[in-house]
Amino acid sequence: MGHHRICPIHDPRVQNVVPLMGLENVSPALQFTQALLTEYEDLILDGDHMMFIAPDEGATERVVFLASLFGVNIGMFYKRRDYTRIVNGSNPVIAHDFCGSGLAGKDAVICDDMIASGGSILDTARQLKEMGAKRVFLFATFGLFTGGLDKFDQAYANGWFDRIFTTNLVYQTPELLRKEYYCSIKMDRYIAALIDTLANGNTLQEIIRPAGRIREMLDLYRKV
Repeated sequence: MGHHRICPIHDPRVQNVVPLMGLENVSPALQFTQALLTEYEDLILDGDHMMFIAPDEGATERVVFLASLFGVNIGMFYKRRDYTRIVNGSNPVIAHDFCGSGLAGKDAVICDDMIASGGSILDTARQLKEMGAKRVFLFATFGLFTGGLDKFDQAYANGWFDRIFTTNLVYQTPELLRKEYYCSIKMDRYIAALIDTLANGNTLQEIIRPAGRIREMLDLYRKV
């Protein structure tokens, strides 16, 4: 039996698999924004005090979307590879380099689609703190924590991050829910809204890209 590569759903090449229908990229950006603003009342939402961070090239689109609404800059880590060698079918990563303005004294929000073992996002958080970030918040839609929570406990004790936000779209262990550094994003109402919209034949555009509602939320936060 041959080996098959798994093509992730957010890979644009997968669109060719089902050419007769579109694939909607559903984003919980509104729910993450609401949770962050609810949990922290001292955020200063401007380019001098906050940045959104893409941990790799694939996360750039979601980071640009949120940063544009917040009116802040973005930073991005990109994988510098050794193109002279191939290891296990790909060019090995030499280092993760940062592209962006200064982080000293700013709150940094890392946005990713998932946390598996957590090694990559925690390394990103560590580097941001070493660059002088004030606080580091981790956003990830799916928090799998496949390697357990010990490394997150240690990273939190080291001061590498301040809070992890992931959704309840996957199973969350009682141990995770008890962690003081963890915040669960409840997606029940959002999923219900998606089902209701589809059932009534309405457009998903406002639900999956809720820019207007996010702006209203940010304007209200700034006035309080």
